Amino acid sequence: MTQTQPDGFRTESRTITWASPGQGDPHHLGSLDGLGQLQAMVTGQMPPPPVMATLGMTDFRPEAGRVVVEMPAAEFHYNPLGAVHGGVLSTLLDTAAACAVHSTLAVGERYTSLDLTVKFLRAVTVDSGLLTCEGTVIQRGRRTALAQAQLTDEQGRLVAHATSTCMIFA
Repeated sequence: MTQTQPDGFRTESRTITWASPGQGDPHHLGSLDGLGQLQAMVTGQMPPPPVMATLGMTDFRPEAGRVVVEMPAAEFHYNPLGAVHGGVLSTLLDTAAACAVHSTLAVGERYTSLDLTVKFLRAVTVDSGLLTCEGTVIQRGRRTALAQAQLTDEQGRLVAHATSTCMIFA
């Protein structure tokens, strides 16, 4: 919704709706491996994380060792310079890389991110269109995993890249 404020600035607003985390049959979800859990989000057996609604992520495609996440670049992502904020891009990169690791988890395993190293290659604006972020596992060990993510704009140009290390535990 667009409004004009008393100071003359035009403002926009949007409403965000999300499902509270932790819903779904815990016995069924606890019996799934990491890929099964991610696929349960896609099929609606468990809700996606609220950050997906907050940022406006529109597609999520998991497979073993690989995850693709899509999000249209939007004005509400902007920083004061008129480009999508680096933190928004980092969140997209982190989501893809970490979920790629998540897709490799055995039943009962968990993980947490230890680091995320991001390289921004070009500015992203609404003109960048649909952003596609592909995360892949580079190496999966018993206690750690190394993943990467590549973020491209609608024209297929690489706009950012990240690597992430995750710690795996029972």
